[in-house]
Amino acid sequence: MTFSISHVERDGAGACLRLAGELDLSTAPELSAAIDRLTAAGETRVLLDLTDLTFCDSTGMAVFVRGDNRAAAEGGWLRLTGASGRVERVLRVTGLADVLRYEPEAVDPASRSAS
Repeated sequence: MTFSISHVERDGAGACLRLAGELDLSTAPELSAAIDRLTAAGETRVLLDLTDLTFCDSTGMAVFVRGDNRAAAEGGWLRLTGASGRVERVLRVTGLADVLRYEPEAVDPASRSAS
């Protein structure tokens, strides 16, 4: 399966990127560039919807952490939602579910204590 990123509007509550397919060594630079474009444009709250992500390796996980660090440096955050199966398991086993305050069904992490 190919990897794709689509931008989803969120009514001024930050940016949402919906990821689909496999996030790995060959596709991670695409996500990293998308996050960089958002933060360079002033977006400090980035939600990644992983509902359609079927695979994520350590390179993809590193992009999540780097994106969160970049957003945090500007007073914001990067959050994850919608993961299932192997992707959710990897988030939990690595501890990233806690670090990135992952909530499987959170539609808007800004409505919770996201800071």
